[in-house]
Amino acid sequence: MSRIIAQAYSTESLNDGAKTQLEAMSKKDRARVKGICGDPMTEGVPEFATTQTEKVINNEHNAWIVLGRDRWGMKCSGYGGRGDTHAGAIDIVVGRMASAAASENSDGETWEVNPNFRWDSARIYISQKTDVDLNFDLAAGQVGSPGVSNPKGPPGGDPVKKAPRSAIALKADGIRIIAREGIKLITRTDKLNSQGGNIQSISGIDIIAGNDDSDLQPMVKGDNLVLALKRIVSHMDDLNGIVDSLLMHQTTFNEQLANHFHFYACGAVMASTNSPAAASAGIKTGIDHLSQTKRSLSLQKTNLANFRLTYLEQPGKKYIGSKWNNTN
Repeated sequence: MSRIIAQAYSTESLNDGAKTQLEAMSKKDRARVKGICGDPMTEGVPEFATTQTEKVINNEHNAWIVLGRDRWGMKCSGYGGRGDTHAGAIDIVVGRMASAAASENSDGETWEVNPNFRWDSARIYISQKTDVDLNFDLAAGQVGSPGVSNPKGPPGGDPVKKAPRSAIALKADGIRIIAREGIKLITRTDKLNSQGGNIQSISGIDIIAGNDDSDLQPMVKGDNLVLALKRIVSHMDDLNGIVDSLLMHQTTFNEQLANHFHFYACGAVMASTNSPAAASAGIKTGIDHLSQTKRSLSLQKTNLANFRLTYLEQPGKKYIGSKWNNTN
């Protein structure tokens, strides 16, 4: 995994006036505005293009809480932008425009930015009415996108049909959900969704790496897999017994064949001598059956027993079921 080391302190995001002011300071005074141990810091932060109805809580270090309505970009975006009722939203974001953050744009003007669900550094977005997968450009998976059919739209499909839902989205470089006790992921707890519609089916849980749902496959249920593999091992064990029984019958026949002789009449009834070739082959086959085939069958039976104990029984060192995690 590649690792990018970010520059600890940079003045690139500052406007010319702030840079000039810093350069004019003594080394000691400059050290006092670098944010060490919570001291003040001078850094370039864009302005937020707020609407009239948004309540904004922020500081000078690009940390924001916006209480408003559903909005994923420009002021007219989302269900809040189009004037829907019941579309309240809370947008908690740090690092607007991430490493590209600056106080001025390329023309030297104050840089006003809208929410950017792609580039902003980290966000917790809570909305009463939204199209969460569409706004964050997420694959639909088997679960589908809440309230949206054909999220990608044309070409190759019907136009996007929207039926919004409430949602909470978390996005950052790394996300950790930590519990001192248990974590449960549970779907369909209620009969109605947030818009008052009936929930007619059960949606499951998709785990999608790389935002690519082209090869999603069902999760395996551990107990059923163990049961299936135990049955396979049992069938293989039965087959071992069948082959062993066949071996013993074949060995008995081979002994009779190797020692057989014929009677013939030559004045008196006499027995012929044994066939040297058959006798030699019969002895060799009998030895091979006992020393190789019989031993191989015995070893295979032992291996099956060890496989069962190692992988299919809970005390086994490599038991295929999880000791702690479960799914339905």
